[in-house]
Amino acid sequence: MQRDLLLVGEMVEAAEQIQQLVDGVTLDELLVDRQRRDALLWNFTVLGEAAVQVSAGVRERFSAVSWQQPQRLRNRIVHGYWSIDLEILHTTATLQLPGFADELRRVLAILERDS
Repeated sequence: MQRDLLLVGEMVEAAEQIQQLVDGVTLDELLVDRQRRDALLWNFTVLGEAAVQVSAGVRERFSAVSWQQPQRLRNRIVHGYWSIDLEILHTTATLQLPGFADELRRVLAILERDS
């Protein structure tokens, strides 16, 4: 349980960092800002790697959470980094990630309460 708390906490932190990195940043700005782009890729990778390591019990208990989405994106970044579509990352970060981060915060609160 402690490991899952740590992993979900890392996921929340990575999701929040991703949101900060794209807040008010256009796709064109992201395309020319290598440091911001690299930080965005790193945090998506952390998010996906932590999702892979969350225990099967937690994934089953919170089956409504899209645990596989960050895993797939992490694999795409790590194994196909030369062909990453930054528009997809930007859209994911701005439109999909806020709701996912909220789900993770709920999971984290329940896990903390249960520990």
